[in-house]
Amino acid sequence: VQLQASGGGLVQAGTSLRLSCEASGRTSSSYAMGWFRQAPGKEREFVVGINWSGDRTYYADSVKGRFTISRDNAMKTVYLQMNSLKPEDTAVYYCGADGRAFSGWEGRVDYWGQGTQVTVSS
Repeated sequence: VQLQASGGGLVQAGTSLRLSCEASGRTSSSYAMGWFRQAPGKEREFVVGINWSGDRTYYADSVKGRFTISRDNAMKTVYLQMNSLKPEDTAVYYCGADGRAFSGWEGRVDYWGQGTQVTVSS
């Protein structure tokens, strides 16, 4: 399973970005997926997660009300809509997949994407 993250960039505070994570290879659309981020000098942290069917989502407190995760299983793609971006959202964002079919989001990641840089200027 390969995960390709895209959509990062340099934006000003208060604006929006949408990240995408497309799965390919020997893959299934039934994996729970999540986004994590890692800022310079910090550990990778959980941002959002979504179960395999897309009807349950989980958010870190720091992004609740600003970020929205969604998925299109037909396209094998998970999206992260990020609104009202803040400088502290600056990080490399990674998508990850739980390799168990029809899984709920439990924070487990068996496959990682390569990361996409998000930089928010003040």
